[in-house]
Amino acid sequence: MAVDIVTVAALLAIVALVYYYVQKKYQYFLDKPYPHLKPSFLVGSSGPMLFRRRDMMEHITMLYNSFPNAKLFGAYDCLTPNITIRDPETLKQIAVKDFDYFTDHTPFLPNEKDTAQSENMFLNSLFMLRGQKWRDMRATLSPGFTGSKMRQMFELVSESGQGMVRHLLAEARRDGATQQYEMKDIFSRFANDVIASVAFGIQVNSFTDRENDFYTKGKKLLDFNSFTSNVKFLLFMTVPRLMLKLNIELMDAVLCKHFHAMILDNMRVRDEQGIVRNDMINTLMQVKKGALRHQKEEVETKDAGFATVEESTVGKSAITRQWSDKELVAQCFLFFLAGFDTVSTALGFMCYELALHPEVQERLYREIVEVDQSLEGKPLSYDAVQKMQYMDMVVSESLRIWPPAPAVDRYCNRDYTFDDGEGLRFKIEKGRTIFIPIAGLHSDPKYFPNPTKFDPERFSEENRDSINQGAYLPFGVGPRNCIGSRFALMEVKSIVYYMLKSFTFERCEKTQVPLKLKKNMASISTEKGIWIRLKPREVSN
Repeated sequence: MAVDIVTVAALLAIVALVYYYVQKKYQYFLDKPYPHLKPSFLVGSSGPMLFRRRDMMEHITMLYNSFPNAKLFGAYDCLTPNITIRDPETLKQIAVKDFDYFTDHTPFLPNEKDTAQSENMFLNSLFMLRGQKWRDMRATLSPGFTGSKMRQMFELVSESGQGMVRHLLAEARRDGATQQYEMKDIFSRFANDVIASVAFGIQVNSFTDRENDFYTKGKKLLDFNSFTSNVKFLLFMTVPRLMLKLNIELMDAVLCKHFHAMILDNMRVRDEQGIVRNDMINTLMQVKKGALRHQKEEVETKDAGFATVEESTVGKSAITRQWSDKELVAQCFLFFLAGFDTVSTALGFMCYELALHPEVQERLYREIVEVDQSLEGKPLSYDAVQKMQYMDMVVSESLRIWPPAPAVDRYCNRDYTFDDGEGLRFKIEKGRTIFIPIAGLHSDPKYFPNPTKFDPERFSEENRDSINQGAYLPFGVGPRNCIGSRFALMEVKSIVYYMLKSFTFERCEKTQVPLKLKKNMASISTEKGIWIRLKPREVSN
């Protein structure tokens, strides 16, 4: 009996200590001069996401709307206090003006030295690099993503788009009826073929050969919802030093080695045979030789559309640093990660909006016909795509409603004192994460009246000057924005051009209206897919 009493007392003591520890953690915002969300025990402000009561977009928007009159507020990611910024001017001050304090994404390990020498492919990608190493890699790769480089790569992207449309038209002619397609699947295959060509230098057709090796291995590599992936991610979050010491990849190690060997072998063959191809492999080879530089006469502007992000001085620095093969391959690998899912998701949502708004689709089709006629039989070019004003308006509005990244973060790398000049002054300690709720900003009627309406006219020449650009962030904000925005926009616009030229997008029996997103934390995906009927146009193509 005495033993039982001791056991119960010990358990109660442990519970009391845990409760005290958690409550202590939840006192962080009590003395701060800005509001904060009241945390729930252990889960903080993350309960609705953890317990799958909200989808990602809904959760971010709900958080954003919690304090409509505040410039920023506090919230807890389980036990970790984060600061959420909801004011464009405050965001500009932190993420642009004072960027040197917030150069990184939140790392697995707070000590930069623990990851700087890691051989882990994911941690060596541009997305996860930190400090000076990130600056050097950004400056190294930046010349590979300029408008002039996009012009060189456009033909490869165009070939994949035309191949996809030819296949879909052949299916329609063969079956003698309009087809219903799940657009995420369609565009994942298209994006796969583009990446295989542009990033890896190989030709595949994921429509005629649906189970080709590159596609199946790529899908497996990007399966972040598997049990193994979830366990690895949890271990990286809880015992990152051990995972790094054991040299464990966040993703499938065998597949990482496969893609690594594929890229290096491709580079070796090209070097031996003097093969030159305007793709990512060629960019990496130029980097390795120290031959990739910004052209002095090239001035980067929003030439690829309103959503384009401009390169900062960080990306235009002169770099002489030597990179290892693994460090370079990791960047090609990141290109694969970003392009496979992000572009296909953006395209799926855009086609959904066009199917629901036939008047917008018809006007865009008329612009496509005009461009096609102006080409007088010549192939579509990068510059012809960029001149399509209504196309840019439609893409910009689709990215507003369905931002590829609904939120981004910045990590405070040294103590910072925020002062808005209006009386709000406080300290942000080293190690604190800043949360940027892009989905919330994009759906705020203060910046976008009637925000749930799909209205490309917001981005017309007459109206775009009235847009608060600090509230429109489809490709992120500040010097650490998306390096591939030009490529993504080129890819999206070119395939929409070819598809609308040949098909109309229509609702079908499987089209879910309104779309409902899955309640998960990994990605933006729909509950039942995005189903669209593709009806061939009765015109000569």
